[in-house]
Amino acid sequence: MASLKALKGRIASVKSTQKITKAMKMVAAAKLRRAQQAAEAGRPYATRLQEVMASLAGRVVIGPQSPKLLAGTGKQDTHLLVVCTSDRGLAGAFNSNIVRAARKAADDLQRQGKTVYFYLVGRKGRAVISRLFPRQIVHDYDTSGIKQVSFADAQAIAADIVERYTTDGIDVVHLFCARFQSALVQEPTQQQLMPVPMPAAEAAPAGGVSAAVEYEPDEEDILAELLPRNVAVQIFRALLENAASEQGSRMTAMDNATRNAGDMINRLSIQYNRTRQAAITTELVEIISGAEAL
Repeated sequence: MASLKALKGRIASVKSTQKITKAMKMVAAAKLRRAQQAAEAGRPYATRLQEVMASLAGRVVIGPQSPKLLAGTGKQDTHLLVVCTSDRGLAGAFNSNIVRAARKAADDLQRQGKTVYFYLVGRKGRAVISRLFPRQIVHDYDTSGIKQVSFADAQAIAADIVERYTTDGIDVVHLFCARFQSALVQEPTQQQLMPVPMPAAEAAPAGGVSAAVEYEPDEEDILAELLPRNVAVQIFRALLENAASEQGSRMTAMDNATRNAGDMINRLSIQYNRTRQAAITTELVEIISGAEAL
């Protein structure tokens, strides 16, 4: 049985941990509101731009001169998985859920005979993926210096990915991140970045008649501007969603940790009181026994 001194030390240690987790929960809750507003504000533009690009992909005649980001390579043999995670832990299952979704997609593609590579954004996905796919990581983008997500950061990541897509023989690029729904729910999602996915058949206009598309000044100039921008916008949306999801997951995890610490303090306090009472009873018995012996 643990001594009274040891139990008292454990109780003090758990109380200190409880103070830390409670403070982290409050910090995460304060950051969550702003991150949630940014994520929700970025969704309509990113979603609409993706719909516009899909519509263009379905209407433009693909030819040898078509941009690679729109037309693709004509093959689906080599896939690049862009996995966005955070740089900090203590956020529950937020990072592990994203990595698990990427691992599952990679395993499915490899079973189909495809070649898979990884482009990591954030530090927390590095350990698992480097252990399972040590030779398939093409780049690990360091985001530790980013305090607040900006569109310039997304543009830098997008420019690097686009450059690798156009020069390294990659056929398809997928993006993995979390989608923020609430402080309790952050769903990992997968999205095809390049080439632009064709619209689903059910998304076609009623009656099968599509409007004519006229480009001003011309098709090449507009697509050359829109296609890389679409990649940057989708990555920016993913970073914003991740930021909100990370804070929501951390707030929930720290709330659970604070509750668990409180339960442990109660159990240790009961054990401490029982041990102390047993020690007092033992001393009384020894005193009485000694008095009777005299």
